[in-house]
Parts: sequence; structure tokens; C-alpha cells
Amino acid sequence: MRSRLGLPYELEMTIRSTRNQRKESTMPFVKVGSETGADIDIHYNDHGTGVPVVLIHGYPLDGNSWERQERALLAAGYRCISYDRRGFGQSSQPSTGFDYDTFAGDLKALLDHLALDEDVVLAGFSMGTGEVTRYLGTYGSAGVRKAALLGVIPPFLLQTDDNPKGVPAAVFDGIKEAIVADRYAYFDDFFANFYNTDVLAPDRIGDAALRASFQVAAAAGPYASYACVDTWLTDFRADLTRIDVPTLVVHGTADRILPFEATAARLRDEALISDLTVVAVEDGPHNIGWTHPDEVNRALLDFLAR
Repeated sequence: MRSRLGLPYELEMTIRSTRNQRKESTMPFVKVGSETGADIDIHYNDHGTGVPVVLIHGYPLDGNSWERQERALLAAGYRCISYDRRGFGQSSQPSTGFDYDTFAGDLKALLDHLALDEDVVLAGFSMGTGEVTRYLGTYGSAGVRKAALLGVIPPFLLQTDDNPKGVPAAVFDGIKEAIVADRYAYFDDFFANFYNTDVLAPDRIGDAALRASFQVAAAAGPYASYACVDTWLTDFRADLTRIDVPTLVVHGTADRILPFEATAARLRDEALISDLTVVAVEDGPHNIGWTHPDEVNRALLDFLAR
């Protein structure tokens, strides 16, 4: 049997496999664990020179979602390292390790792999703010210069007796049920509120960008899409008290995913981080990095230049 190229079928398959292996071997990964004998690898990108800024994405996107900030950071002379959380993007899609202790361990593995141990800036968006917070709470700030948090998930989303400002657990149970029933339909609804499309489309979020976000989310691991919901209920209050580096919070006042008053305002009003700067983006949705890049980039670059 011969292929369309006129080669024996087995030979062409071997050539294609070799090409794929070569391509994969040139992509940057760091091993962070294993599951049933297979490596769990985190994919990352590393561009530029200068002070390193590690960019940690939000749910359910990947490292490329920082494109509007990375462009500005590179132009300003910073080094940008972005990576895909386990279960998302080009990283492995395991069924283990979906908790913030593990996520913070994955971040540490990346920092160690790249020998980033001096003047590092940790920047997180949405779920990524949890990685930054848990990392600093667990491993301390040695080697970390500053932290930047966009669309913050801390301090604690779940409503409990000692956290009455949180959200009832039933809300998150409903989210998980919707993902199990039809995660693609859930993503449609999620992104409508992620970008406040009823108000901001098409001027600040176009159809093509919305479709791109959906495609990234749909390509994420089905298990990860579900398992991450429980991580949103993590109590970060003890971690916040251990943050001893200058910290920037940028948050949209019209955020429907992580409402400003339940998150950023609490960090500010309850003085939960000792050296904190809060920038409110008026009428900004959750993903202000895409819809309001000028405001976000200005705040970020000003903060880093101090």
C-alpha cells in the first residue's frame, strides 16, 4: 500500500511521526509530575530580555491570552514568560492536581527550571491570581520583586459563617452541573459575562475574539474544565497576610465573574495585603486585559517602573 506521496504507507507514517516528535521536542516544556506512567508537562513561552515577568492565565484560557499585555511589556524591555496551566492550552491534561497547592508547585517548578530566582514579577489574571497568592503564601517572596493581580479571586469566594460576604456554595454546584450537562453551552454563557458582551460588543470585544476564546476553552481538558470550579472556593486569607512585596490589583468595576466588591474592594478595605495598590477600571468586565488594554497596560507599566 502506498501513500498519496507515492511512498510505502508505513514509511510515510514513520516520517510523519518523526517530524511530529521533532516538532514536539523543540517546544518548551517542564515536567511537573506523572499520571499512570505518563509525564505531566507544563508548556511555556519565554520571550525578551530584562526583568522577568511571569504571566499566569485565567480560566478557561491559556498563556496566549496575555497577548495585549505581553506586547506592551516586551516593548518596554521586559522578559515575558507565559505558561499553560495543567489541563489547558498545550500542557498535559491529567485528572490529578487540580488544587492551588499543586498549581503553586507547578509555578515553582517552572521558576526553578528557568532559574528565575532574582527580581521576578509574578502576574496573574483571574485563576492565575490564586497561583500568585498561594505561591507567595507557601514559598515566600525570595527572588520575587513584585506581584500584579488582574481580576482577583482572593480573598475567599465561598460564603461561610466567618465569611458572610462570600457566594453561597449552591452557585458553584450549579456551575458544575452546567459543565457536566453541556460544557460548550456553559462556555457560551460564561464568555458573555466574561466580556460583558451585551454592553461592550462589538466595540471592545468582537465576534472573532469571542470565537477564539471559545475555541481555546473547548480545547481544554474536559476534566480540568470541571475540576477547576472547586478551586475557586479556596480560602486565601492566610496566604495574603504573608505577601510582603509591593502588589498591584487591577479590577473592572463591572466584573460579573468576580465582582469588584467581593474581591478587590475587600483586599483594599480590609487591608489584607500590606503594600497594596488598587486600580479600578470603570465599567470594566472580568477580562479587562482584552477589553481595556490601555488602562491595564498603563497601570501595569507604571507599577513595574516604580
